[in-house]
Amino acid sequence: MDIYEVIRRPVITEKSTTLQGVGKYTFEVAIDSNKQQIREAVEKAFNVRVDSVNTVTVKGKVKRMGRSVGRTKDRKKAVVTLKSGEKIEFFEGV
Repeated sequence: MDIYEVIRRPVITEKSTTLQGVGKYTFEVAIDSNKQQIREAVEKAFNVRVDSVNTVTVKGKVKRMGRSVGRTKDRKKAVVTLKSGEKIEFFEGV
């Protein structure tokens, strides 16, 4: 899997912005990716050293519009902790 297929997009929320202060960055990743693939993709894409990777699978919500019922897609988030002194310049000023 290509590094840009593993990392889908950064997650920009109030909580993830607070975590950036302690060197933790949040990404939405491919649902079938594992921690090792996420580590390699972040290290290659941003030229940093990764300390640890924590993942969580977020189940999709059931949505209803009148009589029709649908469901949003499941997604996977990864919280990547960088080694001390490292940071990703991409997130600066967000």
